[in-house]
Amino acid sequence: MERGRSEHMDSEMRTKPQALIAFLVVAFVILIWGCSPQSKNEKLTVGMELAYPPFEMTDVQNHPTGVSADLAKALGTFLGKEVEIQNLPFDGLIPALKTGRINLIISSMTATPERAQSIDFSDAYVKTGLCLLCGTNSNIQSMRDLDQPGKTVVVKLGTTGHAYASSNLKRAQVRVLEKEDACVLEIVQGKADAFIYDQMSTFKNWQRHQETTRPVLKPFQEESWSIGVRKGDVELLRQVNAFLKDFRAKGGFEELGDRYLKEQKEAFRQLGYPFYF
Repeated sequence: MERGRSEHMDSEMRTKPQALIAFLVVAFVILIWGCSPQSKNEKLTVGMELAYPPFEMTDVQNHPTGVSADLAKALGTFLGKEVEIQNLPFDGLIPALKTGRINLIISSMTATPERAQSIDFSDAYVKTGLCLLCGTNSNIQSMRDLDQPGKTVVVKLGTTGHAYASSNLKRAQVRVLEKEDACVLEIVQGKADAFIYDQMSTFKNWQRHQETTRPVLKPFQEESWSIGVRKGDVELLRQVNAFLKDFRAKGGFEELGDRYLKEQKEAFRQLGYPFYF
C-alpha cells in the first residue's frame, strides 16, 4: 500500500511541473499573439466627411454609403481588416490622420503639393479638374474669356478653385463665398459671370439649374483624387496602391460608376470627355 501510494505521488510530482510548463507556454503564446501588430491593426479606421453625394453620404438609417464608403469596405476586404468609418469635417481629416485618430482618408481629396507636405498620397483613383458654371446667356468658353475687366468670378472659400483664381486671375474681379450654394445662386441670379469649381459638382449644379446656367465642362486644370496615408506609413501605402490596381483591373471602378454615377457617365461619353475613374 505504502509503495503503491508512494509511486502515485511520485507520478503526480513529475506530471504537475510538466503541466505547469505547458500551461505557461500556451499562455505566453496567447499573450504574444494578442499584443502583436497584426492583432492590434485588425481594424482600419477611415476618415471621410459624409456630405458630398454620391461619393460620401449617409443612407436612411444614417449609415455611411456612396462611392468612398464602398471603396473603403472593398479595401478592408482586400486587406482582411474590419473597416470603421469616422465622419469628420473635411478640414479636420488631415489633423486626425497626423495624430493617429484615423488610418486613412478617403474623402474625394485632391492630391495637392501643399497637402503632400503633411501626408502621403496613394496613386490617383479619380481624374477630374476645374471647370466653369456660367449663365445661360454667357458667351464665356475659356479662362481667357473670363479673365477680362468687368467680369466677376465666384469661388468657394478654401477650394482649389479659390487657389487657382487667387494665383491666376489678374483682370477679373474674384469674389470668395463660404458656401457652394451661394456661389451657384450668384450665377442663377446673373450677379456673376462664372463659378470655378470641380467638374463633378459643376455638372450636378447645371442639372439642378438648366434654365439659368450653362456648364463649360472641359477642365482647364486637371486634378486627381487620392487616398491619404500618414507620412512614413510605407507598408500601408504599398498595400493601398496594390488594392487600387487590383480593384481597377477587376472592374471595381466601372461598377461604382454604374451604381452611383450612371447618368453622368453617359453624359460625359456623349460629350466626349473622359469619365472620372
